[in-house]
Amino acid sequence: MLAISSSPLFSDHFGWLLEDPISHQFINTAAETSDNLSSSQTRLLQHCDSNKFDQIINNGDQPDQMVKKLNHNASERDRRKKINTLYSSLRSLLPASDHTKKLSIPSTISRVLKYIPELQIEVERLIEKKEELTSRTISNKENSADFNKQKRRGGNEISSLVISASEVGDKEVVIQISTLKINKCSFGEAVSELEDEGLSLLNSSCFETFEDRVFYTLHFQVQGTMVVELDTLRDKLSSYFEEDK
Repeated sequence: MLAISSSPLFSDHFGWLLEDPISHQFINTAAETSDNLSSSQTRLLQHCDSNKFDQIINNGDQPDQMVKKLNHNASERDRRKKINTLYSSLRSLLPASDHTKKLSIPSTISRVLKYIPELQIEVERLIEKKEELTSRTISNKENSADFNKQKRRGGNEISSLVISASEVGDKEVVIQISTLKINKCSFGEAVSELEDEGLSLLNSSCFETFEDRVFYTLHFQVQGTMVVELDTLRDKLSSYFEEDK
């Protein structure tokens, strides 16, 4: 009678079962590959999961080719991340109304290209408005200086009230008033008179001279579809100041 061997049928001469031949193949291949790589290349492979490693091995790539592929993939991820960050920064420069929408990258570029000319037009408009207001302020100060000179020379024929009005754009009016401090009409009453005519005060300034003269500069916005007639407005203000003397 034959004796039955107690050793396993599928064991090697070292005494353990080959339960996972694929895993042993991966370990042996990785060990052989790591001998041919530098320390930096080995660290890179340690971050690569076994599935990617098996795929590269099955494709028959050499160790250097494996590292190049891994480096390329990492660089591509970094590149896409930087591009997304740049587009996010670009999107943040758009008006607040555009932040409520989820714009794609092409839509973001299209909106920015449209928004830049709009900003340029707005900047040019504000520059022109600033220059015009600055010139009017300088003119106002020059008129004040001329008035003081003429008064010192005995120019008593100069009127105690000077009113000028001019349009700034389509819906804005600047009014300059020069009057003596002895006038009983107050600044607030003059503004109320103008607001009754359909004007809304945007800005105002006032300064006095040592000759007891006051200069007002009033910047108004025209409300609704109202059409302002500057001559009529000046006449109304003149009569208002004259009545309150």
